[in-house]
Amino acid sequence: MTERHYTAADRLLMTLQRALAPPHPAGGAARPNPAGKVADAPLNEAERRHAAGLMRVNHAGEIAAQALYEGQALTARNPQVRAQLKRAAAEEQDHLAWCEERLRELGEQPSRLAPVWYAGAYTIGAAAGLLGDKVNLGFVAETEKQVVDHLDGHLEKLPGQDGRSRAIVEQMKADEARHGEEALQAGGRELPGPVRRLMTLASRVMTKTAYWF
Repeated sequence: MTERHYTAADRLLMTLQRALAPPHPAGGAARPNPAGKVADAPLNEAERRHAAGLMRVNHAGEIAAQALYEGQALTARNPQVRAQLKRAAAEEQDHLAWCEERLRELGEQPSRLAPVWYAGAYTIGAAAGLLGDKVNLGFVAETEKQVVDHLDGHLEKLPGQDGRSRAIVEQMKADEARHGEEALQAGGRELPGPVRRLMTLASRVMTKTAYWF
């Protein structure tokens, strides 16, 4: 079977369609859930709601990650850079599935603002790619650095006995750190301070909102 090659216009139209119905891990994750063998410890109502809020933030972050990588891949100039972005996006799809599964276990739903997170992140990703591959990869590295810091904070905030959520977050953290290192090794350039601060601000808006909605 011959592989279909999509034009930039094709990819843009497909992305706009996904913005209206953001990624959903209908087929499940390619890798086993890291929480698969971890016992589900009892949580009181406050702990359950707090854990669910944090995992909803993580799920929203994975929606945004899918969009970022799609936007960056759309405007990447080097086919190897585009392939690297696609590989990272596949692992982010695993994270999305794991977070969604944990949310179901906690009796909660993903963020209702998922289309907003997807559309905004896609726009940012496409803009980063237009600035050249070195900036594009530098954007990946800085994004993943901030995500690792964010996940470290969640490991501190999750209820101590919530081993299932912790196992998922730990694996996500390891994957994100590796994505950042790979981007730097591929030639990613450090972003200016104002850009890094703007990225931090945008992340805070999303995390504070997605916790509740």
